[in-house]
Amino acid sequence: MKKRCSLCIMLFALTLVYGQKPRARDLGVPFEGIPGEWNAITDVKGVEVGHSTIISGNGKNIVGKGPVRTGVTAIFPRGKKFSPVYANWYSLNGNGEMTGTTWVTESGFLETPIMITNTNSVGVVRDAVLKWYVDTDWYQGEDWWYTYPVVAETYDGGLNDIYGFHVKESNVLEAIANAKGGKVPEGNVGGGTGMMCLGFKGGIGTSSRLVTIKDATYTLGALVQSNFGAKKNLAIAGVPVGLELKDTLNYVINAPPNSNRKEGDGSIIVIVATDAPLLPHQLKRIAQRITIGMGLVGGRGSNGSGDIYLAFSTANEGAFNRDHNSTVETFSNDQMTPLFEATAQAVEEAIINAMVAAETMVGINGNTAYGLPHGMLIEILKKYNRID
Repeated sequence: MKKRCSLCIMLFALTLVYGQKPRARDLGVPFEGIPGEWNAITDVKGVEVGHSTIISGNGKNIVGKGPVRTGVTAIFPRGKKFSPVYANWYSLNGNGEMTGTTWVTESGFLETPIMITNTNSVGVVRDAVLKWYVDTDWYQGEDWWYTYPVVAETYDGGLNDIYGFHVKESNVLEAIANAKGGKVPEGNVGGGTGMMCLGFKGGIGTSSRLVTIKDATYTLGALVQSNFGAKKNLAIAGVPVGLELKDTLNYVINAPPNSNRKEGDGSIIVIVATDAPLLPHQLKRIAQRITIGMGLVGGRGSNGSGDIYLAFSTANEGAFNRDHNSTVETFSNDQMTPLFEATAQAVEEAIINAMVAAETMVGINGNTAYGLPHGMLIEILKKYNRID
């Protein structure tokens, strides 16, 4: 009891003094692997993340007026400059959208920032990014260019007036302007504002791992917009937390009797960044391993889920050249297993970080997604001897 009280006091102090929400490790959740300085995707040098969060209104949903619980998240691989990175993508289940992926596969390069929002706002976000390219001369004076912005989504219609189309160009520009390195806000922020996960409130989460390969240390980081899974499958540190909490804080949805929403429906977008020198076909292999991290926490790739992932490498800056051959460095495939392990570890922790940071949210029609109860989680992990 004394230890538990001490932990609660420490968590309260973090929030009160620093305005910092506790993360999974602050609760004592054990994870494998060594994180970077921020335990975030921004531990990969050059990566920047920004959010625009839109929250307004309460009560009955009036289409076009709200309540609104949504937003936009922006990820820049090498900061706000045109500097394409090697990339590739993978989908576990395709009931979702990530624009621009066919050219990423065909060309091997990601030429743009990655934007994440809600399902019905993909178009406006894509258009706003294109306009931003023009206004900022993203292509550095070229008089003829074409591009395919990468915009991904998950569905926040359980809490948000999604058919009110509340994401505007100004929100896209705000997310871009807010993008920076360092600490990444998590939980009910940006594109993750109105999302739910594994029976509780979800949203944005991130984590990173340091990987040593042949005496050199590399960084791999993951960011998730987490909105998937059935509560019964929730596992944390190998413990069946969802079953332990099956009768506790269940999602309240005031839906019509004919609602076809099924438990487990939803989606997850995962972005993995690394400074390890990898080519596009190797980044496809990294993206495929994201599935393992999702599975560790209870993801099953249900029919109603869009589980779409993208991985990129910030190594080999200068590899993209329209006029000349480039010399690049790459790992052998035999060196990649530690990166596979780091991918699974970082994705697992990022999803749990999203749930730990997320707070209870009441949305349209009084629909309520409860935040993962920290105290109960700690007691469950103690019960299974995962923490002292």
